[in-house]
Amino acid sequence: MPLIALALFDGFTALDAIGPYEMLCRVPGARTVFVADRPRPVLADRGEVTLGATHAYEGVAAPDLLLVPGGPGQSAHMTDPALLGWLRAADARTRWTTSVCTGALLLAAAGLLTGRRATTHWLFPDVLREYGAEPVAERVVRDGKYVTAAGVSAGIDMGLALVGELAGRARAEEVQLATEYDPEPPYDAGSPAKAPAALVARLRAGRRPVVDDGTYSPVRAARPGAVSEGRRDE
Repeated sequence: MPLIALALFDGFTALDAIGPYEMLCRVPGARTVFVADRPRPVLADRGEVTLGATHAYEGVAAPDLLLVPGGPGQSAHMTDPALLGWLRAADARTRWTTSVCTGALLLAAAGLLTGRRATTHWLFPDVLREYGAEPVAERVVRDGKYVTAAGVSAGIDMGLALVGELAGRARAEEVQLATEYDPEPPYDAGSPAKAPAALVARLRAGRRPVVDDGTYSPVRAARPGAVSEGRRDE
């Protein structure tokens, strides 16, 4: 029975966690747990959605699959000894260590991506490089047991790919059909290579610091258009 652990922290992006969860929870026999510093409701980045962390770090020592979402709140944890220490300890026992969006920066800060190919949100490949990883501009990147997904929605692709690794292609195709995962976006601006140059420049200008100065607030983040103050992924 594979144990799948999803890390949570205040200010995570909801789809980073829920997207892959909706794929991975359908692995036959899998047990999925949400983990934080302590069991509690954990507030997502918009200040409107919470997920319940059912386990504290010390209660999940050996997951088969570890998943770290991203989100604005990631910044406050780049030097968090409790979270980074747990990531290192859990990684020593995992079959798969994975991330979505800026969750890769936390894996990198924990020293787990040093010398490895990895992806993250398109705004932050330079940070992966600063922490010793080799940034790759791809939607899902696998390097050994480490699988990283790019921004937000890419976590669904990664989750589905991991279903195939854990349970086989037939099960993955069944999950894809059951969830009717057949995306047809109404716009073609989903990557900096396709989006209007002015839009790319505006989001680059609003990029938040990677290590938070303590000013992050989910209330501010909930304000529409608060890219520079609370949202990086829209």
